[in-house]
Amino acid sequence: MLDEAFAFLCEADRLKSVERASVLMDLSRPENSAEHSWHVALWAMVMGASDRAIAMILLHDLVEIDTGDQPIHLEHDVAGLALAEAEAARRLFSLAPEGGRLAALWRDFEGRADACAVVAKRMDHAQPIFQVLMAEDPLPDHVAIVRDNLGTGRAARFETEWPEGWAAAQALLAGGALPGGDLAQRLAFLAEADALKRVLRANRLLDGSRRENSAEHSWHLALYALVLGGLAGPGVDVGRVIRMLLIHDLVEIDVGDVPLHSAGGQAHGSAAVQAAEAAAARRIFGLLPEAQGRAMLDLWREFEAVATPDAVFAKALDRCQPAVQNLRSGGAGWVEYAVTLAHVEGRVGPWVRAGSPALWEWLYRGLRGHFDG
Repeated sequence: MLDEAFAFLCEADRLKSVERASVLMDLSRPENSAEHSWHVALWAMVMGASDRAIAMILLHDLVEIDTGDQPIHLEHDVAGLALAEAEAARRLFSLAPEGGRLAALWRDFEGRADACAVVAKRMDHAQPIFQVLMAEDPLPDHVAIVRDNLGTGRAARFETEWPEGWAAAQALLAGGALPGGDLAQRLAFLAEADALKRVLRANRLLDGSRRENSAEHSWHLALYALVLGGLAGPGVDVGRVIRMLLIHDLVEIDVGDVPLHSAGGQAHGSAAVQAAEAAAARRIFGLLPEAQGRAMLDLWREFEAVATPDAVFAKALDRCQPAVQNLRSGGAGWVEYAVTLAHVEGRVGPWVRAGSPALWEWLYRGLRGHFDG
């Protein structure tokens, strides 16, 4: 079962290499579909969506591994694209042990089958709009696409489906400021979160082409939780674990990634790093409306403390995913830090074993094969 689960999860890594027509808010590069999926899931979390809607979002763009991104301003063969995406879904979800469950979520999202799917679609369509409109110096052609989208495109429905969001977008299009209130604070937080896409980590994509960033890492971890949730211990709420993982690395916007195998005064887990991360958490979650910001800060602190069943399982996945990335990419990140099997056993093993003994047993077999081979 775990071999199949990781075949799917490792295939999903390819979504990090699918470029979209949209760009990061600092205009530095195109956004990719994995970090987009993370950002949309965070949007859903902030806007009060259900666990089911968030699960749909984690999966919704996986078909682009085979079909690529389809920019909304270009002409498409709608029927042909639908067939190609359905075939991609069959291929990809057949890799997973519970592929039928995942495929059903994807189909429900595509068909707007229920209220959760409607919300998930709304988040998927809203995120690119505000990513353009809230950039410091948005590209004129991207602004024109947004204007058309809100006027006669798929987002025109926001005027009746989500009037508050439609009004906020229209205000920004007109060169004005966002109306005050909770929505403006949530949008400010979500715009700030875009910076996590620029934080580079020590490990690399599975194809070795570049370093992974912390936003796509957070998406991949949430997908891990969705796929591996059956390994969690009694009392674990997998939906809540996913929410933890979506926000767990936001502090890196201020602090940067601190590699697990780093050393010295600024090493992973040092007092200096913990203090810096706590200050970053207070600043970033403080952008939200007060009650919501406090709740997210508490969730982040729970993850850091690793004292509840949800946090223990979340931490296990957070330790497991980078090890798998290294195993499947030839250990490139480990070579840089002169990592040995003993290092991984000591820094990864206890956390993964605590969250899921079966997961550690599977991972340890791979580690022995890599380091002893």
